[in-house]
Formats: sequence, structure tokens, C-alpha cells
Amino acid sequence: MDPDQAGPILPEVFNAGGSGAVVLVCEHASNAIPARYANLGLDDGDLTSHVAWDPGAYDVARAVAGQLDAIFVASRVSRLVYDCNRLPESPDAMPEISEIFEIPGNKELSDAQKRERVENVYLPFKQTLSDVISRAGQLKIMVTVHSFTPVYFGASRDVHIGILHDEDSRFADAMLELSGQFTSLDVRRNEPYGPEDGVTHTLIEHGVRNGLMNVMIEIRNDLLAVEQDRIIISDMLAAWIGAVCDKLGIAGAGKGTACPE
Repeated sequence: MDPDQAGPILPEVFNAGGSGAVVLVCEHASNAIPARYANLGLDDGDLTSHVAWDPGAYDVARAVAGQLDAIFVASRVSRLVYDCNRLPESPDAMPEISEIFEIPGNKELSDAQKRERVENVYLPFKQTLSDVISRAGQLKIMVTVHSFTPVYFGASRDVHIGILHDEDSRFADAMLELSGQFTSLDVRRNEPYGPEDGVTHTLIEHGVRNGLMNVMIEIRNDLLAVEQDRIIISDMLAAWIGAVCDKLGIAGAGKGTACPE
């Protein structure tokens, strides 16, 4: 469905027939705001900033999915309309303020307005991802891909790549163990966010509850600013994820093409 039309907005599903053991997910893939929400009162500069989406994450996740023959599910709506990595009762699901940005169109939403967004954005995303996982019986791992801003509330962040997990750390542990073979970038566990920040909803809802090993990868978005950088990062991640699957004895994960620094 056209996201500008009224009614449910289905996420994108790329490579739906993929035979790989990995499913890729990007909850913050798009900065699109359907016309019915009137840009939430924001200007174009706000909507192209990190506050509206995770710049570069979609391109990287889709490229990794292609290399690993993985199914890829991506939201088609800005996280400011509804953050598909949050439960409906979370204040961050439809934030009135995101970092230093006020979101006028999210101020004092009525219960009916909140319910409309849950029904038309979150539930279609949740159901589609659930259906993908239930139909593709070969899946063993879920990888969610995000990007983060280098400066947050005025403070610089030194970390380049975060490897995040909740209660199931198996895949994250193996990624961290092998990280030095694939990159010289600064890779850290549960940074710049962690479970205490409420960012592991998708990992729990669709990974842990379905018995899938799972990990959330956060990439500093200045590393994704141009196409060539995104290619380098996606090649590196595909090779890294493939190596972790080999280490854990998971067949059918596909192989990345390169292991650049």
C-alpha cells in the first residue's frame, strides 16, 4: 500500500524467498511521513536528520541480506510516527521529544490517535515479521541493523560499532570474539545503547520468543555518509556474520564477499 494513503502501511520485504539462515530487520529504515500526519509539524531539515530515521542503515542491511541470501524486513515509516522497535505503551513509541528535537505532531495525542498509529504502522510491521519468521523454517538468526549519531546531546561518541543483545548473548559474544578479524574500528558491547534503554524490543519479541539467536548492530552514521563507505561496511558485516555462523555451526548462512578494515 502507498504509505500516503489511509490505512495499514505494510513494511518492505526484500528477498522473501531467501534460503539463508539469517533474517535482517531495519525498524528505522525510512524517514517517510504519510501525508495524513502533516510532517508532524517538522521542517525538511529535521526530517533528513538522525532524529527521523537511521541514515544508511537500510542500504547496509539490504546489501548484507543480498550477500547472505537473507530475507530482509524494513519499516517504510519514520520512527517519529511510530518506532517499530518499541511497545505501544512505551513513551518512546511516539515521542514528544527526541533528543533535542520537539515533535509538535506528537504532542498530547489522544488515545484514538495513538491507537490509529499502532494499528496502521506497528501491528502491520509486527505481523509481517512474525509471518516471515513462521514461514521460513530455515531461520536461525535475527540481525537488526541501526545507525546512531556521532554527537548526542552535545557529547561526542567514540564507539564506531555497537554489538547489542538482551538475555541471549550467544551471537553477540561470537561477533565480539571475532571482531578483530574483520575490522579495526572501535567495536563495543551494548553501546551506545543497551537493554536498559528499551532498544531490544524486536530482539525479544521476534528473536528470543521464536528461539532465534539474535543481535542488534549499531553503526555510527558518519561511517555511512557516502555510498562507497556503505559498501565497505556492508561487505565487512556480511563476511563477519557469515564467519560467526560458521563458528557456531549454523549452516546455510551464506558468505560475505570481503573482510576490509
